[in-house]
Amino acid sequence: MATTSLSYICTLLPPVHVPFSSAMVSGVHHFHLSQPEPSSSRTRSDHMDTTKLLRLLVSTWNVGGVQPSRELDLDDWLQTKETSYDIYVLGFQEIVPLSAKNVIGPEKSSVATRWNSLIGSTLNRRNQCFHCIASKQMVGILVSVWVRDDLIQHLRHPSVSSIGCGIMGFLGNKGSVSVRFLLHKTSFCFICCHLASGGRRGDEMQRNSHAMEILSRTSFTKTCSSTSSPQKILDHDRVILLGDLNYRISLPESETRLLVQQKEWNVLLEKDQLRTEAAAGGAFEGWQEGNILFSPTYKYYPNSDEYYGCVHGKKHEKRRAPAWCDRILWYGKGVKLNRYERCEARLSDHRAVRAILTVEVESTK
Repeated sequence: MATTSLSYICTLLPPVHVPFSSAMVSGVHHFHLSQPEPSSSRTRSDHMDTTKLLRLLVSTWNVGGVQPSRELDLDDWLQTKETSYDIYVLGFQEIVPLSAKNVIGPEKSSVATRWNSLIGSTLNRRNQCFHCIASKQMVGILVSVWVRDDLIQHLRHPSVSSIGCGIMGFLGNKGSVSVRFLLHKTSFCFICCHLASGGRRGDEMQRNSHAMEILSRTSFTKTCSSTSSPQKILDHDRVILLGDLNYRISLPESETRLLVQQKEWNVLLEKDQLRTEAAAGGAFEGWQEGNILFSPTYKYYPNSDEYYGCVHGKKHEKRRAPAWCDRILWYGKGVKLNRYERCEARLSDHRAVRAILTVEVESTK
């Protein structure tokens, strides 16, 4: 476990100018996709002087070890042509191939630098000003957090914590990178995860174990004596988790493929391991997620809309049934979901998932 303060881990890039609850499991979610998005930083009428509403774009993307070209267009993913958000939280998995050399050897920071450069140039292209307040890589996991310029003066105590759960129980091919900070008087914690893979019966137990390890082992340096600097994930005011959680659908492969073809999402979600494990009191009990109204995000042929195993004549392929591996969850109050969707960039064998959120932030008068 590694915890680091901002002065050591934050890649400060200048602006570039060029509770799964029982209600949720049963299908009744707390937030609805049709709710309108409020204007950025609008104050609530019942707390005019103390509560602000900020808009967040949170996205997770397993890029399958594919390095981005300098020409990669991120406008659609980051929605820069439509609107602007106050905070962007972007989590990646497999920014490098998970080979033994990459897992055990020195980190390839050049790939993270390239992603951050692309993100920065995209966000700041249209007379906007965003700063990267934290960027941290652990093997293939990368989290990058960007905040609008006028909010920087109100941001304090940023730090990160990395937890390896992979090979030998501690290497970083699986695990999490978490970022926390205080904005005005509200503490935030974002957890970017890559949990155990595998589609065999019982593999979900290893994913549960990884999730519980991350929640219990993640700890941040206490920077002051007050409660404004919480040390554990669930002690923060706003907690959002994103990543390739790798949970599968507990149905025979042929049945899963048929139901995907028929777009029977509700039938499939009844067998979604993340939901069934949470409902049984396992990992992620008490967390919340939006309604899933989109196709499974894994596994595709690269640069294709065909699910892996659907092309006839390809022999000796490992079978991979479609699944919603890529998810965004939150815990506690003060978070409202506006949209929950997948993105259609074909870079890897996963599709990115994006959540548009409104969060309450308490500020001083």
